Amino acid sequence: MVPKLSVVIITKNEEHNIAKAVMSANFADEILVVDSGSTDKTQSIAMNLGAKVFYKSWMGYGRQKNYALKLTVNDWVLVIDADEVITPGLREEIEIKLIENSFDGFYVPRLNKFFGREIRYCGLYPDYSIRLFNKNRGRFSNSEVHESVRIDGKVGYLTNNLKHEAYLNIKQFINKQKKYAKLSEKKPNIIKAILSPIWVFIKIYFLRFGFLEGWRGVVIAFVYSLYTFWKYYR
Repeated sequence: MVPKLSVVIITKNEEHNIAKAVMSANFADEILVVDSGSTDKTQSIAMNLGAKVFYKSWMGYGRQKNYALKLTVNDWVLVIDADEVITPGLREEIEIKLIENSFDGFYVPRLNKFFGREIRYCGLYPDYSIRLFNKNRGRFSNSEVHESVRIDGKVGYLTNNLKHEAYLNIKQFINKQKKYAKLSEKKPNIIKAILSPIWVFIKIYFLRFGFLEGWRGVVIAFVYSLYTFWKYYR
């Protein structure tokens, strides 16, 4: 038998994405959504598709996800974002790995889609992060943003992708990076504010072959450079 699995999603105003995320997780024994106060139809859509929906005021990405973990009824959890989709191949691989029971957590590759195209360069693929794990052996850091899972045990790698509809347009991309920069503020440093963005652009566009992505590569390198500037300039 496959060990029981809970899929966790945190949300706010995700009515355009949540249905795909929940439906892709319909193989799980539990789908749990923790919403931080949506004013659109996110909660009702999720409930109508069979998800358990809870409300919790926003505490930051890490704490919000750790709160969600406490609400799950199963030991094994898969944590995804509302704009992510579990592919059929990933679903099958997860079931196999859970039966094998050889690891306490798994890095999952993510294929990001920017402005209508899947991005395989710019350092954005395979974009590994721990998403599948036994909650008795792992939890998220309490970071405001860019949270990560810490596992007390063995960690393996999956090969099938989690698909991420990252940004539909450039404006959405810039606004999200401004938000992340504010949450990631560093001690103001004018030297780093000038030099670090230049290095980030070179790294993404040249060293990580962003130029192979055409104009999208230019935009991605430039906006991530802006993010670095905002982070130190503030």
